[in-house]
Amino acid sequence: MGAETTKHGPLHIMFFPFMGHGHMIPMVDMAKLFASKGVKTTILTTPLNAPFILKAIEKSKTLSNINIQTIKFPSVEAGLPDGCENFDSIPSPEFIPVFFNSTELLKEGFEQQLSLLHPDCVVSDMFFTWTTDSSAKFDIPRIVFHGISLFSMCASICMAIYKPYENVSSDSESFVVPNLPGEIKMTRIQVMDYFKIAEWVERMKKIGESEQKSYGVLVNSFYELERDYADYYRKVFGKRAWQIGPLSLCNNDKEEKIYRGKESSIDEHEWRKWLDTKEANSVVYVSFGSIVKFSDSQLREIAIGLEASGQQFIWVVKKSKKDGEEWLPEGFEKRIEGKGLIIRGWAPQVSILEHEAIGAFMTHCGWNSTLEGVSAGIPFITWPVSAEQFYNEKLVVDVLKIGIPVGVKKWCLFTEIDNSIKWDAVEKTVRKIFAKDEEAEERRKKAKELSRLARKAVEERGTSDLELDAFTAELGSLRG
Repeated sequence: MGAETTKHGPLHIMFFPFMGHGHMIPMVDMAKLFASKGVKTTILTTPLNAPFILKAIEKSKTLSNINIQTIKFPSVEAGLPDGCENFDSIPSPEFIPVFFNSTELLKEGFEQQLSLLHPDCVVSDMFFTWTTDSSAKFDIPRIVFHGISLFSMCASICMAIYKPYENVSSDSESFVVPNLPGEIKMTRIQVMDYFKIAEWVERMKKIGESEQKSYGVLVNSFYELERDYADYYRKVFGKRAWQIGPLSLCNNDKEEKIYRGKESSIDEHEWRKWLDTKEANSVVYVSFGSIVKFSDSQLREIAIGLEASGQQFIWVVKKSKKDGEEWLPEGFEKRIEGKGLIIRGWAPQVSILEHEAIGAFMTHCGWNSTLEGVSAGIPFITWPVSAEQFYNEKLVVDVLKIGIPVGVKKWCLFTEIDNSIKWDAVEKTVRKIFAKDEEAEERRKKAKELSRLARKAVEERGTSDLELDAFTAELGSLRG
């Protein structure tokens, strides 16, 4: 279904992503997806983030339907370093709350754009809570984009309502998340910091209130992946939600996949040539997203564990050679030559995961990475750190049964990461995920089936495609 109507011309949707790569990447994908349906799309961002978005869309066949508008981000006035316009570039932890608070300074520029363009709808990131009231001023519906799963949304709502962590006697005692389908067990230490940081509690409350006043929620997921939680979210909580993912699958062109995200730190020919020499399902891909920064000691444990496992691997590490290489065991790179490939910086993750040589994904369980792994049909080694990642681990390990945990126990801020995982745990989980036993084979089989369902969902008349059409039709009907 296209978005044309004889009375009004094409629908016009404005997308306003939070300035962090984990939030921008899926929303740019979303804009491309709507553009492919004939919707006129505008992506609103700040000047320093615009080139990144342009790079991501210029290879798209729908480029003519996508427009980028910028609004000034007064970082210095907000108390941030000059030019700090992206969450991933925050120099130190004390700037995290400053960055979140400073986004309210975008309000004037946002409202100017609404007045100028008057789109039919605004899709804005959950952190931009003030956009609900701003959009209402212009009688424009606001749609929320959380960037996480419905499972996580349901779990966090149940946690906030029932506070089960108050009824256990220790941090390590488990409890069942009340009223959530699937008997999901957590511990206080996996969720407690969420509820101890007053500022975060206040922010989550604002997010909930602004969502309540919004028109609905667009979700980067697909119905078959979390059916029980999609039904629960809509029927029990009475929320309006449309699942239109996996959004990464809108990138069909090889170049679109490579330019999705930051510029790659490795030439495509180099990693592809390396993987082409490997057997199918024989390599573990190790990456912990765009924000997680492990200590040197933890990186060292990962290196020793990967080597001890005897498994071939691609490992994406944030550190560059100029940072010094104290974290690398002596002679490590020489010993792993041919068996391991270290990428320092940014990697084209979707393209690498889709290579047939990749047989497992060690991940921090960020939702983008989780969905990309699911779409590629690969089992997981889960290593959650922060945000809603422990919920994602539960979905992957306990509900979908396509992963095994490395054994992280404690939720941490991205800047105070738990360094308790030793090399032997890394070795053990890598060996286990590649085992030839019945349990491992079952995991692989389930992962492949979910990949098939993910791809089917975004095809014409698939569940996500139908929800996308239903959403655009509903939006069109609001115009009268």
